[in-house]
Amino acid sequence: MEPEITNQSLLFLIIFVLIPLSLSYLYQLGMSKNIMWSSIRGTIQLFAIGYLLTYLFDLPAVIGIPIMISIMIVVASFHARKKGKELPNVLWYLLVGLIIIEAGVLSMWLAFDMVQFTPSEVIPMSGMVIGNSMVAMGLALERMKNEFKENNGRLLAALSLGAKPKTASKLIVQKTLNAALIPNVDQLKTIGLVQLPGMMTGLILGGVDPVMAIKYQLVISLSIFSSVSLSAMFITLSMYKYFFNENDQLLRTEEEIRAQSH
Repeated sequence: MEPEITNQSLLFLIIFVLIPLSLSYLYQLGMSKNIMWSSIRGTIQLFAIGYLLTYLFDLPAVIGIPIMISIMIVVASFHARKKGKELPNVLWYLLVGLIIIEAGVLSMWLAFDMVQFTPSEVIPMSGMVIGNSMVAMGLALERMKNEFKENNGRLLAALSLGAKPKTASKLIVQKTLNAALIPNVDQLKTIGLVQLPGMMTGLILGGVDPVMAIKYQLVISLSIFSSVSLSAMFITLSMYKYFFNENDQLLRTEEEIRAQSH
């Protein structure tokens, strides 16, 4: 018997929205509008994508899969771009990075027969890889900007002593990558002990044997771990150089960085 949630039952989910909404109001966090808008937007998006997936699942795999993956990569790139919109060409780096990572992960899945090339398998799993990579890239961009701002003096001192941007930025790159990877490392450490991951839970609720559900979860968890690491590394190593001009001088403000792209 498949689990079924009625539309009436869904209405009671408003309780889960009212809790953070009340806390925001009580502690004057100024997030009430954000919480309401995010909840409404997320609900609409999920229902819309549900109907879209129903249509795509009926299409041949060679048509449905590329369409959905392309949409996910483009949306993810524009969303991650918000964290570093002042950096030149950041959108293109995000697009290229996500395409390379998704192509590599999907090739591995198919080459070793981990998933079948069907929309119902490839699209949901690719969505998890692309989504987590997007978060890692956005986090890396934000952390890198903060590190350059906080270490302004140290960078200037290193450059004045003859260090090249690559050498002067080494510690910043290390801190950025470390911050981007820590959440995923911690999650992988506690998988199955503190939480039962989403894919595994969904498969079990759908009636799949728990051991088979674990195998699928391992595939997606390790794929995400690898893609997050690569995406954070790719965007950090690609973008740190834009904090310097062609004369290896440090750009101190967002205006100077933006001017570099014109």
